[in-house]
Amino acid sequence: MREVSTGRVVIVGAGLGALYAALKLAPRPVLMISPEVLGQGASSAWAQGGVAAAMDPADSPAAHARDTLIAGAGTVDPEVAHRVTQEARAHILDLTTLGTPFDRRPDGGYVMSREAAHSFARVVRVRGDQAGAEIMRVLVACVRETPSVQVLEGVIATGLSVENGAVTGVDVALSGPQGSAPLRILAPAVLLAGGGSGGLYALTTNPSRIRGQVIGMAARAGAEIADAEFVQFHPTAIDCGEDPAPLATEALRGEGAHLINRLGERFMPAIHPDAELAPRDVVARAIYAQTQAGLRPMLDTRACLGPRLLTDFPAVAEACARAGIDPTREPIPVAAAAHYHMGGVAVDDDGRASLDRLWVCGEASSTGLHGANRLASNGLLEALVFARRCALSIEAQPVPVQDEPQVLLPDLPPDTVPDPALVARLRRAMTEGAGVLRDAGGLARCLREIAAIEAAQPDCPALLNMTATATLIAAAALMRQESRGAHCRTDFPQTMAEGRRSRLTLAQALALRASLEPETT
Repeated sequence: MREVSTGRVVIVGAGLGALYAALKLAPRPVLMISPEVLGQGASSAWAQGGVAAAMDPADSPAAHARDTLIAGAGTVDPEVAHRVTQEARAHILDLTTLGTPFDRRPDGGYVMSREAAHSFARVVRVRGDQAGAEIMRVLVACVRETPSVQVLEGVIATGLSVENGAVTGVDVALSGPQGSAPLRILAPAVLLAGGGSGGLYALTTNPSRIRGQVIGMAARAGAEIADAEFVQFHPTAIDCGEDPAPLATEALRGEGAHLINRLGERFMPAIHPDAELAPRDVVARAIYAQTQAGLRPMLDTRACLGPRLLTDFPAVAEACARAGIDPTREPIPVAAAAHYHMGGVAVDDDGRASLDRLWVCGEASSTGLHGANRLASNGLLEALVFARRCALSIEAQPVPVQDEPQVLLPDLPPDTVPDPALVARLRRAMTEGAGVLRDAGGLARCLREIAAIEAAQPDCPALLNMTATATLIAAAALMRQESRGAHCRTDFPQTMAEGRRSRLTLAQALALRASLEPETT
């Protein structure tokens, strides 16, 4: 494999965590690997709710931490929750200084929404449902103006090189339908910030490119993975046939929108005292049950918002318009869709992975903040907090670099890309076997199917990264013989008294997969 060497810190990804870390590392030279034009194709830009932070004097970081612990169903690290919520306000003020146009009241205070499982309205937003897009717009502009940051667009990371337990570089190739033969970029430090795993499922709210590749490449390099089984399904993806499915933000329910079925019946009050604002796992399972029963769940915004939805929630309004839905006159059809992966590469308080010289932030990481069920709008907050921590930790490394030339890539010839039919097959397998409801038989079938998909195209690193993450999710779900948070086992419906986080290497997950008996007919 051809190699180029750089003294730049390599950041894989172009979402919120990647951009924020690049800015926090300045003036240290950075090389960002972005599969698309900077800021496009990132889950962060699609985040509608906003950033959770105790900005109101009546609220507090302690209350925010308490809500995080409760929502996480017994596997949140309490120290991580308290530290992250304590930092939240500072990051909102930082983003404001950078130019993020958060919604403000006439007195200058921040307009905040209440979302599921929050005891307070503490989600700072932009134009109703535009927080992710606006924060990304501001950060992209700042990165473009930062001389120390070089961005390689149209390039995808496919693997990590490791020597003696330390990451030495990143293998990259051209993104797109043709792909290219990989090239290795040797670097003093690597930060993975390339998103989660929602696209491994047939119904998802994530950009199509986000299919667990970053977690998978870290796992294939030997990094430890934590909480892989905990995949959050958003209750209210708009059920209109789009892939990925557009999102009907939880803030709509915070405004008073009700969930009904095709018979016009509200079903949440009988399931949970918080009704539509119950934790996401509870609402997602209720939505899924209505769908499975043929009762067509829908979100009714007519009474609480009416025509105001069109101006206050433009992303939802646009998605409805594309689907021919008039939310001012009819309810919005919804379905539970893979939305956020609480699991990922296990990291410490500084964002360090189990491999030396490797840091991870954002959805690709598992910090202990989310537990079994992420509290709404804590995802962007975690990305901000740990992007800064990763930057500070990398800065502390004894590799002072003040000036570093830009990396020039040679021409890269075409190479193998994932077979679209195999990717579709993988997404179906994950939805059927490792979806909202799980059992031992379904998970075992899922693992066997993943093995068959791998065997069909064994020379494609991008596909192997996807199947590695899929294997870890299904194996961890098979090993957790209880129901907890977003992980629901119909054959083990009880929740154990003691919550524990899972930790797993790919080698261990593959050994479990290999041990499964072939299915008999």
